[in-house]
Amino acid sequence: MHIVPVIDLLDAQVVRAVRGQRNQYLPIRSGLCAGSDPVTIARAMLGYCAARTLYIADLDALTGKPAQCDTLAALCHALPGVELWLDAGFADAADASGVLARLGASDGIDSTAARIRPVFGSESIRASAGEPLASPFLQLPQALLSLDRRHGSPLGQASWWQDNRDWPGSVIVMTLDRVGAFEGPDLALFEQVRRQAGPARQLIGAGGIRDGADLDAAARSGAHAWLVASAIHDLRIAPAAPADS
Repeated sequence: MHIVPVIDLLDAQVVRAVRGQRNQYLPIRSGLCAGSDPVTIARAMLGYCAARTLYIADLDALTGKPAQCDTLAALCHALPGVELWLDAGFADAADASGVLARLGASDGIDSTAARIRPVFGSESIRASAGEPLASPFLQLPQALLSLDRRHGSPLGQASWWQDNRDWPGSVIVMTLDRVGAFEGPDLALFEQVRRQAGPARQLIGAGGIRDGADLDAAARSGAHAWLVASAIHDLRIAPAAPADS
């Protein structure tokens, strides 16, 4: 199972996400490095985990403001070879394509095109499951679906949880009230979605990781990867072993 480090961007700096309460997020204080500069934090997290994938949550865009394209572009250029999963509150394929175009992801020359994978959160997406012509995953097959839940309730249209016909090949199971809360991963929910998704899809978990034991449990549950932030910053999980060890 892979660890996918997460950075949450608010006003061009990295903040600490806790339970999805975005109006209360404060600049990150990390055990990895000083400050809250996105490029510095991203490099430190990727290096600590020996990861080649980074999840970026643009909280400005998720709360109705314009996407932080300058900051996102800086991350793209500073992290060559890293796959970027970008959640910027995309409502539909046109919304995502517009941001990707501004980041140079549609010019056919910059390798950024192959490295950015938009994330469509169920709390933001407008397309309705069961309407394939409206599904953003037909136009953006590289995109991921994030099934978001808070306080036991699915966010957005419940049909996205109930009908898997329009699900893409990679699905994130996001329990927002466990993000940064150190309450353990919601493995019961993850198992429920895993059974519904079937064996052909990659399932990624998010929220709740406290330590290495939680990562081991998540791996046993069949997770392809798990999104992690706070447990990395607080050094609750061990750094990745050197490649030649």
